[in-house]
Amino acid sequence: MHVPPTFAHHITISPGDIDHMGHVNNAVYLQWVQETIVNYWKDIAPLEARASLLWVALKHEITYRAPLFLDDDVDALVTATETRGSRASFKTIFKRGKDVSAEVVSSWCCIDAATRKPRRLAREIVRKFLPD
Repeated sequence: MHVPPTFAHHITISPGDIDHMGHVNNAVYLQWVQETIVNYWKDIAPLEARASLLWVALKHEITYRAPLFLDDDVDALVTATETRGSRASFKTIFKRGKDVSAEVVSSWCCIDAATRKPRRLAREIVRKFLPD
Protein backbone atom coordinates (compact mmCIF):
# COMPACT_ATOMS: atom_id res chain seq x y z
CA MET A 1 0.00 0.00 0.00
CA HIS A 2 1.40 3.40 -1.01
CA VAL A 3 1.04 6.49 1.12
CA PRO A 4 -0.74 9.33 -0.70
CA PRO A 5 1.41 12.40 -1.29
CA THR A 6 1.03 15.34 1.07
CA PHE A 7 1.17 18.83 -0.38
CA ALA A 8 2.54 21.61 1.82
CA HIS A 9 1.40 25.19 1.35
CA HIS A 10 2.76 28.06 3.44
CA ILE A 11 0.13 30.41 4.83
CA THR A 12 0.73 34.13 5.30
CA ILE A 13 -1.59 35.63 7.87
CA SER A 14 -2.67 39.15 6.98
CA PRO A 15 -4.20 41.76 9.32
CA GLY A 16 -7.57 41.27 7.56
CA ASP A 17 -7.57 37.60 8.69
CA ILE A 18 -7.74 38.64 12.35
CA ASP A 19 -11.12 38.96 14.07
CA HIS A 20 -12.32 41.06 17.02
CA MET A 21 -10.88 38.49 19.44
CA GLY A 22 -7.34 38.96 18.10
CA HIS A 23 -6.95 35.62 16.32
CA VAL A 24 -7.60 34.27 12.82
CA ASN A 25 -11.31 34.36 12.00
CA ASN A 26 -12.92 30.94 11.55
CA ALA A 27 -14.11 31.77 8.02
CA VAL A 28 -10.52 32.43 6.92
CA TYR A 29 -9.69 28.74 7.37
CA LEU A 30 -12.14 27.93 4.55
CA GLN A 31 -10.38 30.42 2.26
CA TRP A 32 -7.08 28.76 3.14
CA VAL A 33 -8.46 25.28 2.45
CA GLN A 34 -9.63 26.42 -0.99
CA GLU A 35 -6.29 28.11 -1.71
CA THR A 36 -4.33 25.05 -0.57
CA ILE A 37 -6.35 22.47 -2.48
CA VAL A 38 -6.35 24.57 -5.67
CA ASN A 39 -2.57 24.95 -5.38
CA TYR A 40 -2.25 21.20 -4.77
CA TRP A 41 -4.27 20.60 -7.95
CA LYS A 42 -2.06 23.00 -9.92
CA ASP A 43 1.04 21.24 -8.60
CA ILE A 44 -0.05 17.66 -9.25
CA ALA A 45 -2.30 17.78 -12.33
CA PRO A 46 -1.09 17.79 -15.93
CA LEU A 47 -1.52 21.08 -17.83
CA GLU A 48 -4.38 19.69 -19.95
CA ALA A 49 -6.34 18.62 -16.87
CA ARG A 50 -5.81 22.00 -15.20
CA ALA A 51 -7.23 23.70 -18.29
CA SER A 52 -10.29 21.47 -18.65
CA LEU A 53 -11.28 20.65 -15.07
CA LEU A 54 -12.32 22.77 -12.10
CA TRP A 55 -13.11 21.95 -8.47
CA VAL A 56 -16.06 23.06 -6.37
CA ALA A 57 -16.35 22.48 -2.64
CA LEU A 58 -19.27 20.38 -1.43
CA LYS A 59 -18.63 20.10 2.30
CA HIS A 60 -16.12 21.16 4.95
CA GLU A 61 -15.87 19.84 8.49
CA ILE A 62 -13.46 21.83 10.68
CA THR A 63 -12.04 20.87 14.04
CA TYR A 64 -10.25 23.76 15.74
CA ARG A 65 -7.40 22.85 18.09
CA ALA A 66 -5.60 26.14 18.87
CA PRO A 67 -6.02 29.74 17.68
CA LEU A 68 -3.64 31.34 15.20
CA PHE A 69 -2.37 34.91 15.49
CA LEU A 70 -0.98 37.53 13.11
CA ASP A 71 2.72 36.73 13.46
CA ASP A 72 2.35 32.93 13.47
CA ASP A 73 4.24 30.85 10.92
CA VAL A 74 1.65 28.43 9.49
CA ASP A 75 1.72 25.58 6.99
CA ALA A 76 -1.27 23.79 5.48
CA LEU A 77 -0.69 20.12 4.71
CA VAL A 78 -3.25 18.51 2.41
CA THR A 79 -3.67 14.86 1.51
CA ALA A 80 -6.27 13.23 -0.73
CA THR A 81 -8.10 10.54 1.20
CA GLU A 82 -10.55 9.13 -1.36
CA THR A 83 -11.88 9.57 -4.88
CA ARG A 84 -15.11 8.26 -6.30
CA GLY A 85 -16.43 9.23 -9.73
CA SER A 86 -16.28 13.02 -9.89
CA ARG A 87 -15.73 13.44 -6.15
CA ALA A 88 -12.62 13.63 -4.04
CA SER A 89 -12.07 13.95 -0.32
CA PHE A 90 -9.14 15.75 1.28
CA LYS A 91 -7.76 16.26 4.77
CA THR A 92 -6.03 19.58 5.42
CA ILE A 93 -4.05 20.11 8.60
CA PHE A 94 -2.96 23.59 9.65
CA LYS A 95 0.23 23.56 11.70
CA ARG A 96 2.16 26.17 13.61
CA GLY A 97 5.49 24.44 14.01
CA LYS A 98 4.68 20.99 15.38
CA ASP A 99 1.35 22.10 16.85
CA VAL A 100 -1.89 21.40 14.99
CA SER A 101 -4.12 24.45 14.89
CA ALA A 102 -7.01 22.99 12.89
CA GLU A 103 -8.00 19.95 10.85
CA VAL A 104 -10.39 20.15 7.92
CA VAL A 105 -12.01 17.22 6.14
CA SER A 106 -13.59 18.33 2.89
CA SER A 107 -15.40 16.91 -0.11
CA TRP A 108 -15.00 18.37 -3.57
CA CYS A 109 -16.57 17.75 -6.98
CA CYS A 110 -14.58 17.86 -10.19
CA ILE A 111 -16.44 19.68 -12.96
CA ASP A 112 -15.85 20.18 -16.65
CA ALA A 113 -14.61 23.74 -17.22
CA ALA A 114 -16.71 24.18 -20.37
CA THR A 115 -20.02 22.58 -19.36
CA ARG A 116 -19.79 23.16 -15.59
CA LYS A 117 -21.14 19.63 -15.08
CA PRO A 118 -19.58 16.96 -12.85
CA ARG A 119 -16.85 14.99 -14.58
CA ARG A 120 -15.42 11.65 -13.53
CA LEU A 121 -11.77 11.79 -12.64
CA ALA A 122 -9.62 9.86 -15.09
CA ARG A 123 -7.62 6.97 -13.65
CA GLU A 124 -4.29 8.70 -14.39
CA ILE A 125 -5.42 11.74 -12.38
CA VAL A 126 -6.60 9.59 -9.46
CA ARG A 127 -3.19 7.86 -9.40
CA LYS A 128 -1.51 11.23 -8.85
CA PHE A 129 -3.60 11.78 -5.72
CA LEU A 130 -3.79 8.17 -4.57
CA PRO A 131 -1.01 5.98 -5.99
CA ASP A 132 -1.72 2.24 -6.30
